Amino acid sequence: MLRKIRITLASVCFVGITLLFLDFTGALHTWLGWMAKIQFLPALLALNALVIAALVVLTLVFGRIYCSVICPLGVFQDIAAWFGKRGKKLPYTYSKAVSWLRYLMLAVMVVAFVLGVGSVVALLAPYSAYGRMAGNLFQPLYLWGNNVLAAIAASVDSYAFYSADVWIRSLPTFIIAAVTFVVLVVLAWRNGRTYCNTICPVGTVLGFLARFSWFKIYFDGNKCRSCSLCSRNCKASCIDFKNLSVDYSRCVTCGDCLQHCEYGALHYGHPSADIRQTNKQKMAEKAEKARQREEQKQQPAQQETTTENSVDTSRRSFLMAAALATTATAMAQKDKKVDGGLAEIVNKVAPKRTTHITPPGSYSLANMAKHCTGCQLCVSECPNGVLRPSTELTRLMQPESSYERGFCRPECTRCSEVCPTGAIRLIDKAQKSSIQIGHAVWIKKNCVPITDGVECGNCARHCPTGAISMIPYQTKDGEVQIPSVDEARCIGCGACEHLCPASPFSAIYVEGHEVHKTI
Repeated sequence: MLRKIRITLASVCFVGITLLFLDFTGALHTWLGWMAKIQFLPALLALNALVIAALVVLTLVFGRIYCSVICPLGVFQDIAAWFGKRGKKLPYTYSKAVSWLRYLMLAVMVVAFVLGVGSVVALLAPYSAYGRMAGNLFQPLYLWGNNVLAAIAASVDSYAFYSADVWIRSLPTFIIAAVTFVVLVVLAWRNGRTYCNTICPVGTVLGFLARFSWFKIYFDGNKCRSCSLCSRNCKASCIDFKNLSVDYSRCVTCGDCLQHCEYGALHYGHPSADIRQTNKQKMAEKAEKARQREEQKQQPAQQETTTENSVDTSRRSFLMAAALATTATAMAQKDKKVDGGLAEIVNKVAPKRTTHITPPGSYSLANMAKHCTGCQLCVSECPNGVLRPSTELTRLMQPESSYERGFCRPECTRCSEVCPTGAIRLIDKAQKSSIQIGHAVWIKKNCVPITDGVECGNCARHCPTGAISMIPYQTKDGEVQIPSVDEARCIGCGACEHLCPASPFSAIYVEGHEVHKTI
């Protein structure tokens, strides 16, 4: 029953979190947005005391069920492990905890967080790792399927679906997501919960608390027959049947061992004093028998020590091939767009900004670096194609704004609604219209009235705050109208940059502010 309940709850959480990253309409966030906010690290960064307290109490009572029910990366590993152990009668074995590596990874994450190195935090955070995979690998497949349905619907004059652009927002982030996917699948396929119990900092913290949990998996020494079925079916490799012990810092309370125990020797609950005493006696008896066997050995058998350094070249070749295939993933070539069938439209190229632009509600670059885990939820949900992962090393995978595909519409607050960590605080439409995330800068050499001698004014017509006006400018060929920017009124939405007809570089672009202002 425990295992069935766990699988049911885990399925609901996993499907819900995945749909949050796949859904590009924003319709599901109203119903499923809470699932992102109950993740451990996002709740910690958002200083959500209620969620943190609830997760701590949950762990102290029931053990590490967070890792097997709530965490999407943990459930993803269980799915990969389930496929990996098919056809294997006894797929796993007990192994000692690699504690030094676990606490080293936790220390690295804490130091990175204190120093504001968000890229390291993003790489180690389990929720963020799954978010990158869902946003960069799963969402494109979902969008392609949606576009197929949209094409079918359009052929019968139906508008039940609408197509969406499928594009790689950041090649480095895509490669990282693909490598993460391959590594996790290989580890889970071969050894179950290896990542959770050796790398994951959240698993290390919860594992420390789980040592003191009230309910736990425990042995009944009177019934155990040392058949090893529990250890051989434990994907956390934490059950030592020889010593009738369970490493509770690694046990995720999945219930698989309970299902496979044929003698009813394993239970989930609070072990009584009698059970603990019985187990101690059984272990003492085993130790005495082992000592007697050692004494009966008069002389140890002389054996030649031959070391066979055989390397499993097939497995190494597989891993190398998978890594090379991932890094060599080519971007699909886009069809050329033609203006009226006459002139090729040159795609916009992002300018080199002195200061990167962070979305409204993030307050500053420092706040974004301190709180963002690079989960990509805001990037996946952005309906205007403005947000994309940063490629800068210290801010790798954290969102920034760029206006080649669209601009940040004043009426849209989607990113602030979905962010679970507090990196982008919730704002309303009125607040967004008064937040200045940057200001527009005019580039004379790119401006169409000067280069081509024609009237334009596109930037002034589409500025939502009226921060741009056209003023006369004298050239050798006569007078033209050029834009003038009132920085005090500009909010940095990027409408001028996106809609400027100059290509590939716009004649006006937005320079970001390190600290946002209210105008």
